Amino acid sequence: MTDASIISGTGVSHGEASIEEVEMAAAESERAAVETLLAAPGVEEAFAIQTCNRSEAYVVTADAEDGRAALTGQFEGISEDVVDQFGHEESLRHLMRVACGLDSVVVGEDQVIGQVRSAYETARTAGGIGDVLDDALLKALHVGERARTETEINDGVVSLGSAAARLAASERDLDGATALVVGAGEMGTLAAQALARPVERVIVANRTPERAEHVATSLDGETEATAVGLDAIQLAVTEADVIVTATGAPDPVLDESTLLNAGRTLVIDIAQPRDVSPTASTIDGVTVHDLDDIQSLTDETLSARREAAAAVESMIDEELDRLMAQYKRKRADQVISAMYEGAERMKQHELQTALSKLDAGGEFTDEQREVVESMADSLVSQLLAPPTESLRDAAEQDDWSTINAAIQLFDPTTLGAPRGLEDTAPDDIPDAIKQQMPAAVLDQLAADE
Repeated sequence: MTDASIISGTGVSHGEASIEEVEMAAAESERAAVETLLAAPGVEEAFAIQTCNRSEAYVVTADAEDGRAALTGQFEGISEDVVDQFGHEESLRHLMRVACGLDSVVVGEDQVIGQVRSAYETARTAGGIGDVLDDALLKALHVGERARTETEINDGVVSLGSAAARLAASERDLDGATALVVGAGEMGTLAAQALARPVERVIVANRTPERAEHVATSLDGETEATAVGLDAIQLAVTEADVIVTATGAPDPVLDESTLLNAGRTLVIDIAQPRDVSPTASTIDGVTVHDLDDIQSLTDETLSARREAAAAVESMIDEELDRLMAQYKRKRADQVISAMYEGAERMKQHELQTALSKLDAGGEFTDEQREVVESMADSLVSQLLAPPTESLRDAAEQDDWSTINAAIQLFDPTTLGAPRGLEDTAPDDIPDAIKQQMPAAVLDQLAADE
């Protein structure tokens, strides 16, 4: 961690972007994204997370401008209107909200905390995790776990996908049935997972067949699962007893002509905007439900989770305050450490000069030497106690002008060691001084005579 290690972040997510834009924003892999970011000038640490509904990147730099520069062009071809930018504190808060499930399509869903943990491990093995991101991500994971154990954020029907499966089970005998899930994003994945237990076969259809295949292969091994592209949806419709749509496409994916030969089929549309044309419900044998029809299944649990979400937001505020206080203390401690190092070097230099003169003037006992050294230690401690307290107060009060002025004052590039004085090793520093010094690693500093 440098004197001013700052997190900068950027992201594209389901909140404002379309599924297509989220897919366009994704790098080849999370590891590839981290490696690219680490190659940018000034980047000390990097982290990336990519899921069905988000693609986000974070860097740590000594200067915020370097961070913004490293993230510029991260999402080329994506409208700036759907790209979020995060400063240091905003990044910390957002990562906590993501891990808690507050920024998910379905509030409180459990999958995201595993996705954050996996992305953290990927970035760590790629060399992207240092002290700053380690603190941030471990705190986010900690808060995500607290949210799920101390509140009801993930109780009940935790997704529209599982609610759709419950509705289907209430209207159809799913034993031996075939379910078609259109869409392989987060909602489609959750719907496929919920339907895989009661039905015999699941077909996953998606604009990108590879994504559909990924979802299909992730389902329960006892359920037959296949993947198709949207160009094969006409045939898949005729084989399905239950259809759940969740694409997020701007226009209907299933219209009257697509469902004309579907036969007795239950269609549940959980997309917004709707995936199923309103005229589809006029086809004999086809029953269409949308979000309004399944609302009763989720109202009670959604209400409980809304209350839990408020509690989780308070939890995040509390943990963020702690993390920011820790960050501020580290910033202040670095300057304080430099201040003590400079004072110690000056003391050693002046002490050597004084003792040499006293030795030259006659017999000087060890007891007298100890008295002089003890006095020097006491002077340093007493003189530095007030500025030490002031710097810590400045950090707590966000008085960064004072902190930055102190950083410049003790900048090792502008200070030189006293002539003829060798570097002082930590073991050479008296205990009286060590007790006053912060635990942070001491910077190499020197002072002019």
